[in-house]
Amino acid sequence: MSTETDWVYRVDEPHGSQGWRPYGSQPERWRGTVTTDDPEEDAEYVAALVLTDLVTEWKIHGMGEQHVRVIVWENEEGDGPEDAALTVEIQPEIAE
Repeated sequence: MSTETDWVYRVDEPHGSQGWRPYGSQPERWRGTVTTDDPEEDAEYVAALVLTDLVTEWKIHGMGEQHVRVIVWENEEGDGPEDAALTVEIQPEIAE
């Protein structure tokens, strides 16, 4: 019995009153599939991989934290966070 699971992810950024749109100037870079074969490598694991990659890229380019959300679905991309296995939203600190 195969224990492989496909986790599909997408990174979005806020787009004012229009809601959310794919993140960055190369949105295909932040949309994809991670296949795992360990039951402990779940939606949280995939989101952590994606967020680690994002934070690393921000640091390399001297950017501060960005407002994004990472949506992870099991097997295939859904409509949005409402049918996701996990959604993680990162918001930059608001200066007082």
